[in-house]
Amino acid sequence: MADVTLTSAETAALLGLLDDSSPVVHRGLIFHFKALGEPARQLLHDTAQGHNRHLAWHARKYLEQLNFVDPVAEFREFIRSLNYELETGALLLARTVNPELNVDACIDQLEKIAARCRELIMEPSTTREKCRIINRVLYHECGFHGNTENYTDPKNSFIDSVLKRRRGIPVSLCILYLLVAHRLGLELEPIGLPGHFMVGCFTDQSPFFIDAFDGGLFRSPEEIFVFLRSHDLSVELSDLAPTPIREVLCRSCRNLANHYQTQGHDSQSALFDSFVIEFESTHAKNMM
Repeated sequence: MADVTLTSAETAALLGLLDDSSPVVHRGLIFHFKALGEPARQLLHDTAQGHNRHLAWHARKYLEQLNFVDPVAEFREFIRSLNYELETGALLLARTVNPELNVDACIDQLEKIAARCRELIMEPSTTREKCRIINRVLYHECGFHGNTENYTDPKNSFIDSVLKRRRGIPVSLCILYLLVAHRLGLELEPIGLPGHFMVGCFTDQSPFFIDAFDGGLFRSPEEIFVFLRSHDLSVELSDLAPTPIREVLCRSCRNLANHYQTQGHDSQSALFDSFVIEFESTHAKNMM
């Protein structure tokens, strides 16, 4: 069956069934994909790398069930694709250590948090007012907080663990904040400061920043400068600019490499260090 080529009609029909929740359809697709072999793997692979996030996750689930995918290889391919999307990247990163990750459950939790925020938002509201609602839901109702007691625990960096344990480090809590905010249509940005990570808003009359690690505390640019200097960190005005998604995920990998090393897990540290190298080399090649 290696030389089988799917027609456009067959491709459309298979993709149309990909998100069907019927167990009968699911079993039928598994049987059909196994019979097709490589053409099925290629179709699912291309769909998993595509822009339709909904179909992409269903394609990945089939790839996993058919043993067509390795989570580590999949994340490397994501890095090389240059098609960076924060939620996809965060979930793929988590799957490198938890291949059995229930992606749908993670997405469902994010949707429920965003739905609760919508219940409380009164329109018209400014972005700052909507962020106050996000703070109420995340930090007061759900109990998310910065893990100051065990900061170097690698679990602090994985979105599934953050959702389950309700604690994380600055970059992972900022990712959570952004994923909820984006569901609410808010244009917030990741801000990779020296030694810290925040969320930034540039759409209101005056820019402001949110410390997701410190209960959603709002800070002005001037307060950030004071905060960083109080920690003996030098700061440039350019540090307040949005950070590319590539660097957000790369920084997560750097943290994981350091935190696994601190925990004495050298092989895991080396794995995430290799992801950092992959991000940097891919970016360098793209800039040539």
